[in-house]
Amino acid sequence: MKSEIFNLNVDKADHPWIYARIAFCIFVAGLTLYLYIDDLNKLTELRLAIPALVKEVKSIHDENIQIQYEIETFESPIHLMELLRKPEFSHLHYPYVKDVVKLHAE
Repeated sequence: MKSEIFNLNVDKADHPWIYARIAFCIFVAGLTLYLYIDDLNKLTELRLAIPALVKEVKSIHDENIQIQYEIETFESPIHLMELLRKPEFSHLHYPYVKDVVKLHAE
């Protein structure tokens, strides 16, 4: 009975195909493993880039807040009135009502 279980009738002509199948399976497994590791490397690269990008976005946000503050202080009515009193801006005046043009949005 034992001899029946392990009795594999393999012709000599089938040996090269068996080796080719084994080689093909090893190749496919290796290719699959390579592609999986390549994807993991790309994912790790992106994960490492996230802190640098977060830092850059935070610095840009802080710079935007600083610039917005400078704009608001420059455009404040108190500052504009101070500029009006300076001699280099003495030629500026308020427009007359007839010079004001209103645009109506449709």
